[in-house]
Amino acid sequence: MGKQAKDRRLTDNEAGAQGRKIRISPQKLNLVAESIRGKSVESALAELTFSKRRIAGDVKKVLQSAIANAENNHDLDVDALFVAEASVGKNMVMKRMRPRARGRMARILKPFSEIRIVVREREETN
Repeated sequence: MGKQAKDRRLTDNEAGAQGRKIRISPQKLNLVAESIRGKSVESALAELTFSKRRIAGDVKKVLQSAIANAENNHDLDVDALFVAEASVGKNMVMKRMRPRARGRMARILKPFSEIRIVVREREETN
């Protein structure tokens, strides 16, 4: 008597993971996501491990989650996976105030982002 199961949005040779409420602007997060798009998961993990950007650790966690979903939930071969999609979106924005001259206030916006990573198994070409 529970809810009906939703249809799977990804194909059979894909798996994904999402990271929500990541405390960085989408523009900065997209720079890191751009660096792993289209790469194999091994080289993408190496890229994120040695990246100097602060947010690379959070992106690495999401990528590892997508790899684990592919292996455990969908029985995909981990050695044949590559990053098919790495899309970034806006999330909420914390609004803070800072006192300025002559009794005025200035807004400080602290944006949050979300990232969605889809890994796909490469088709073998014989």
